Amino acid sequence: MKKKALITGITGQDGSYLAEYLLTKGYEVFGLVRRVAFEDETHRMKRILHLKDKLNLCPGSLESFPSIYKVISNVKPDEVYHLAAQSYVAYSFEDEFSTMNTNINGTHYVLSAVKDLIPNSKFYFAASSEMFGHVKESPQTENTPFNPRSAYGISKISGFYLTKNYREAYNLFACSGILYNHESPRRGFEFVTRKITSHVAMIKLGIKDKLELGNIDAKRDWGHSKEYVKAMWKMLQQETPDDYLIATGKNHSVKEFCEKAFSYVGLDWKKYVVINPKFNRPAEVETLCGDASKAKEKLGWKYTASLDSLIKEMVDCDLKLFRNKHS
Repeated sequence: MKKKALITGITGQDGSYLAEYLLTKGYEVFGLVRRVAFEDETHRMKRILHLKDKLNLCPGSLESFPSIYKVISNVKPDEVYHLAAQSYVAYSFEDEFSTMNTNINGTHYVLSAVKDLIPNSKFYFAASSEMFGHVKESPQTENTPFNPRSAYGISKISGFYLTKNYREAYNLFACSGILYNHESPRRGFEFVTRKITSHVAMIKLGIKDKLELGNIDAKRDWGHSKEYVKAMWKMLQQETPDDYLIATGKNHSVKEFCEKAFSYVGLDWKKYVVINPKFNRPAEVETLCGDASKAKEKLGWKYTASLDSLIKEMVDCDLKLFRNKHS
């Protein structure tokens, strides 16, 4: 009998890659999807349209406990991957209330339904490196103190401790993956990496003439989403639940990312990048770099891709996208 997995946030970057991966493992994959997505499938489900016939999509909302309870009651999954969140950090400064509501209450709703309905299942929570914020040490490990600098980071810490509490208080198999920035051609255009690669493509094709950015000295530990979802699955295959940090162990500045992306298409980034202070965060996280030694040792997970190959894949995808759009 096939294992059942439920993914919240299945229409997102990580959800789509995780769904693909679980299908290769022989799972029956279910996804929690907002009703509005069913009304606009082409746009809102674009990342999973190629898989749609292989998936079981369930209407529901993280803001509605009854809808989550109903889906979990009907599906009774063996594994729950809670990826859905308001995940764009800059937006969390504009609307702290919806970020907190969705990310904290949504996680609490899913955990509560899991405890009541499927206490023997396994639960994964998508934590974030943004929880470390203004870092106390570098590189960070699972034991580094949290020091968040955004409502998003704060909301993820709440979800992390909710998950830990349900593990300790109710004996649930519940773990958190503290994932560092992970990118791909499926990344949203609002995120700085995709903003850069899409503008590089448009500038190369003569569609745009400049790219406006904020703090280009900020450093991040960037990996590929496709490799990170494998770590999520590995966490739920262990005998005992635990929390793991997932990162490449290398960090690069936004400026370096720009240099590499423009250089790939034969352009000098300095001629096109314009610094606009309006894109600076009210409270910046200057540098993040993770030490994934625990995941390597206990999960057998190791990051193998390079930043150059990731940038190449993203730029190639955007060149193809904008050529087709403007042909």
